[in-house]
Amino acid sequence: MEKNTSEIAYIVSSTHDGRGIADIDGKKVFVAGALEGEKVMFQRRKRRRKYDEAELLEVLAPSLSRIKPRCDVFGRCGGCSLQHLSSDAQRDLKLQTLKDNLSRIGKVSPNRWLESIYAPGENGSWNYRRRARLGVKYVERKNRVLVGFRERYAPFITDMHRCEVLQHPVNELIDPLSDLIGSLSIRSHVPQIEIAVGDHCVELVIRVLEPPTKKDKKLLSTFAEKNKLRIALQTGGPHTIKLLDTGSSFQPLSYAHESHNIISEFISTDFIQINNQVNKLMVSRAIELLEPQKTDRVIDLFCGIGNFSLPLARYAKEVIGIELLEELVQRAEHNAKLNNIKNIKFFSGDLFNLDNNRSDLECDKLLLDPARSGAFEIVKHIKLFNAQKIVYVSCHPGTLARDADILVNQENYTLDAAGIIDMFPHTTHVESITVFKK
Repeated sequence: MEKNTSEIAYIVSSTHDGRGIADIDGKKVFVAGALEGEKVMFQRRKRRRKYDEAELLEVLAPSLSRIKPRCDVFGRCGGCSLQHLSSDAQRDLKLQTLKDNLSRIGKVSPNRWLESIYAPGENGSWNYRRRARLGVKYVERKNRVLVGFRERYAPFITDMHRCEVLQHPVNELIDPLSDLIGSLSIRSHVPQIEIAVGDHCVELVIRVLEPPTKKDKKLLSTFAEKNKLRIALQTGGPHTIKLLDTGSSFQPLSYAHESHNIISEFISTDFIQINNQVNKLMVSRAIELLEPQKTDRVIDLFCGIGNFSLPLARYAKEVIGIELLEELVQRAEHNAKLNNIKNIKFFSGDLFNLDNNRSDLECDKLLLDPARSGAFEIVKHIKLFNAQKIVYVSCHPGTLARDADILVNQENYTLDAAGIIDMFPHTTHVESITVFKK
């Protein structure tokens, strides 16, 4: 087969991440964007010993499950991978992924499946990203600055003009940002823009490899005022981020949990859940499943700035939040004071090096919200907590299944319930929530 030639084949099956599989001369070819049952034209991009990866060029006979993507650069941009599937079909795919991982890796199955958590309405899955990192590149041959996500098959910035998943108003600022950076004297020395959207204000953190001139700063300030947002410049690590002085007073970035009367303030570098609507639904579901009582001591591990622990404190006797990063603990403590919550304490601690002799971790209820690597070290020492109920929020079904295996098959917990959280619509990210009981 010559390099870079197109091929035609039928898609005989699909993967959990939405790729179609063609079988050609006994070798599997994974075609991103192709659906089972379709006849497609594709081009192989990466050749491996046991399988190849390919780019979809044209759908010659479409599946009934296929819909028209909303984004003009879908398929080329690496930001989304499932826009060709309806929202219901996307959630079905993610639920099946969770089921398969729990069964295959964890050797467990829940007593009941929970209703999926997702933003309702026709437009609930669009314009949801309140955090993002956009690449920036001045392309001399185009005499233009590209701003956007990386391409799916190459390390280049996608030539895009708007984004269907970024939250308002940033979704409409791709071209204006391109023009802004292109007008700067340091246009070749701006590699990225970080976006943070709060309930009442937007902050753009522009990474600069060379100091901007006075004229550059004026252009940046004018852009910020025109678009009712603020701009910070980052010259090195996160500690170098500094807001551009426009003479205006700045309101803290924040988001609200109206159902629990909580306001959480954050800074642009803090980890917060990317989907505001789904985060509210997720927190409420976690509280509902955990069933905190006024006599309960609840521990929230990997608590961050208090996303779960602050609302939980409204219903429990005492809440303890533990987080590795001291700066996030400080923000959580600030938020506790902001909301006049006094039955909560936050601590900084390494949750992956627990001491078997600790006695201060015992609790009635436990909430886990770890990173993609999961909570392996926690569940190995789960007896330290002696929790009667655990709610585990996961962003990786494989590590969740591994941990569920330990909790159920070694530590005698029951997997009471499980379900997906569609935190990242149009992507293959599978977030989930599970309940373990003694």
